[in-house]
Amino acid sequence: MRTALVYHEDMTAARLLWEDPECEIERPERLTAALRRLQQGGLEQRCLQLAPREASEAELGLVHSPEYVSLLRGTQALDTQELRALSGQYDAVYFHPSTFHCARLAVGAALQLVDVVLMGAVHNGLALVRPPGHHSQRTAANGFCVFNNVAIAARHAQQKHGLQRILIVDWDVHHGQGIQYIFEDDPSVLYFSWHRYEHGRFWPYLRESDADAVGQGKGRGFTVNLPWNQVGMGNADYLAAFLHVLLPVAFEVTAWGRCGLGGAVGRGLRARAPPPPSPLLQALSAPPQFDPELVLVSAGFDSAIGDPEGQMQATPECFGHLTQLLQVLAGGRVCAVLEGGYHLESLSQSVCMVVRALLGDPVPPLSGPMEPHRSALESIQSVRAAQAPHWTSLRQQGSAPTPRPGTCSADGRTSLVLPGGPTFKAAEAQASAVLSSLLGQLHLHPTPPVRTAVALTAPDAALGLPPAVLHQEGSVPQEETRAWARLHEALAQDTAFTALGKVLHLLKGILDGQVSSGVATTPAAAAMLDVALRCSLSHRAQRVLCVAVGQLDRPPDLANDGRTLWLDIRGKEAAALSPFHVSMPLPGRSGGGGPRAEGLELRCCPPCRQREHS
Repeated sequence: MRTALVYHEDMTAARLLWEDPECEIERPERLTAALRRLQQGGLEQRCLQLAPREASEAELGLVHSPEYVSLLRGTQALDTQELRALSGQYDAVYFHPSTFHCARLAVGAALQLVDVVLMGAVHNGLALVRPPGHHSQRTAANGFCVFNNVAIAARHAQQKHGLQRILIVDWDVHHGQGIQYIFEDDPSVLYFSWHRYEHGRFWPYLRESDADAVGQGKGRGFTVNLPWNQVGMGNADYLAAFLHVLLPVAFEVTAWGRCGLGGAVGRGLRARAPPPPSPLLQALSAPPQFDPELVLVSAGFDSAIGDPEGQMQATPECFGHLTQLLQVLAGGRVCAVLEGGYHLESLSQSVCMVVRALLGDPVPPLSGPMEPHRSALESIQSVRAAQAPHWTSLRQQGSAPTPRPGTCSADGRTSLVLPGGPTFKAAEAQASAVLSSLLGQLHLHPTPPVRTAVALTAPDAALGLPPAVLHQEGSVPQEETRAWARLHEALAQDTAFTALGKVLHLLKGILDGQVSSGVATTPAAAAMLDVALRCSLSHRAQRVLCVAVGQLDRPPDLANDGRTLWLDIRGKEAAALSPFHVSMPLPGRSGGGGPRAEGLELRCCPPCRQREHS
């Protein structure tokens, strides 16, 4: 099976035994509601279902002190008054006679999930656990958390499986300070957390939850905090955080001019070489430096819509898309472990979306406005500024979600653009445009309004088209057509010139997300295909599949840089002329031992699955 689901009903045993408005939201129904929704949706049955073991005390000791473990072991024998008194010594914590057993099961679930993923029994999975763990520290319970499930799982992965690079993504609405403290001086674990902060006025009220807390010693730069300074953050804000901070860092690369893709593009396509892309696209196209071997998710859903703790607006579908984005890392080895989430409906729906994404199911498109909030842009910019000394991909100019600030303070620190002014409005517009562009490439938008369009040179050829097919008469400006026509003499002739303008117009409609697919009838097919290829690469596409049926030769100066795969269907013998130039016979010809054309599939470099044109 592809996905594991780890759960044990014993983890519902611990419950609050006295009145405490602060703690009453952490209740057993959080697990039962999520599990019931998974069952109703037929998702549980499709997973490898595992019942966890209790973590050993030696495993708890990977993170926690022996004295603290001993203290928790002793809670099994305490009465209600003693449990209440001990709970009062910690911040937002309650103990129950079953707490030690439940907490050991929660850790054991995370360890078992890591084991089955790293041993290859499954690709990924979810541990449905309570109590949560990300606030727990070496010697203290905190914020409903007893043992730090994800931190112990990371240490276990290092010690048992020999991993050297682990990414922890904490999308709970509270800062996971426990994880931060454990790994803040450790460069082998990259910890990313977004959290409601409100300039330090939201729990846990810590100065070290702000963006400028980047780690200690050798671990500087491996703690990435993104503080949300207002409530109401939604889908666009969360995706912007992934696209402009998390993924560029996780795919850390060298500067654009030195990466392999930039040089290859410059050498291979002499006409209209594309400008440097965003840090995300750049990172996806070059050798990574961090390149995690495992992704652990502190999956708290109090950051989802409806939750009283977070007061955010992200829909459950958003967490499915976030999970898909994380699956491009670590070979898809993603282990999600439940943290918070206190609105049962929102929690259960979000859990289902994560499991759907882990199973490889399509995730419903996102709804609502896809423009980040101003406050979110400020927060993202502050993170990028704080992390820029440590990550090359965050130093790039012209690709941040806000433009370069105009002033510096006396101590040399960059000052942020203030909201309300024309500069900030321009920044907001730029961020929206960048995000919309990236979302288009990620297919996180509804189906394009036009499914199929055609560009025809003969006027009467459109008479037999089905009603659903759009006959496009548009053309790009003549100046642009003329510039591309200069590449081939055959395109300068009147009929070919007119056809070229229509083809370019159709192609841009596809690249801009207005059209799903298109068909064009043109003269000078070889020259037209060459221009279409170059236009695609210079406009937005990062990977292009070219299928040439018949006597169409591959352009001689097309670089073997991995951006294009050229498939010739014409020869008598199958041959791989290069990794990116394959020839195969037409069906029915001799020497047909090569791959069948209809069975070929090209997978683009995710998460930026570019449209493929042929």
